[in-house]
Amino acid sequence: MAAVTSLGETPLAAPARRPRGMQASRRRRLNIFRYVVFTIFGIFFVLPLLAMARFSLEGPTKLGTWSVTGWKQIASYQGTGIPPLLSAIEITLELAVITCAVMLVLLVPTMIWVRLRVQWLSRTIEFLCLLPLTIPAIVLAVGLGEIYVKIQRISLSALMLFWIYVILALPYAYRALAAGLAAIDVTTLSEAARSLGASWFTVIVRVIAPNMRAAILNAVLLTAALVLGEFTIAFLLLYTNLQVELYSISRNTPNAAVLFSTSLAALLFAFVLLLILSYAGRRRRGRG
Repeated sequence: MAAVTSLGETPLAAPARRPRGMQASRRRRLNIFRYVVFTIFGIFFVLPLLAMARFSLEGPTKLGTWSVTGWKQIASYQGTGIPPLLSAIEITLELAVITCAVMLVLLVPTMIWVRLRVQWLSRTIEFLCLLPLTIPAIVLAVGLGEIYVKIQRISLSALMLFWIYVILALPYAYRALAAGLAAIDVTTLSEAARSLGASWFTVIVRVIAPNMRAAILNAVLLTAALVLGEFTIAFLLLYTNLQVELYSISRNTPNAAVLFSTSLAALLFAFVLLLILSYAGRRRRGRG
């Protein structure tokens, strides 16, 4: 059908099409650029891990030999500090679980409630949650030192570090949860559930939280990774977690294989945890 134009108007020119050869050439250049960038970053991250794996298999008596003694010592190494290495690993894992649980209990209902009922507080909550990013860890340790000195008089374990770890994890967990909360229609879901007679607790726990599953998994992963790698605060407050014990091993043992093996095992654990959480989130979305 011919195009009809009014008097004095010129028909619109058809958009010029680029030759397919130019598009294919541009796509090839983009793919080459991606491969080069991914290869460079892959080498940057993989080479230190390979070096760590090589040193973790270093023989305890003679350089250049291979041995799995460092890996066997993860469960039996006593070290110079109290608790020994295995107990430090257990304490760190328990800290990660407790910190993740407390962070979710405090942050998820608060963010949902603010989004539904008191949106005028959203900026204040965001400011408070992001504030720890602007405060160095050493300043937090000095500021909370007096509190932890009184706690230590009661002879409590290093598990009491979870309070300050929750503060450190707030910015990362808040951003992950805020992205998940913004991706769903919270108002419609809550109104539909309330119209069917659901309580506010049911709305938060059984309606909105399941739709934020991927964001919650991301927040848990970020929090666990922070706890597994935290050193400064535990060291300054005289508590022993995994990183403090590894530091003690590095300064007091002639065989560093156990140091490298434990560090590599912690990295592998975080990587496996990332894969598990990613698979769980993808599987849930596929079912939905």
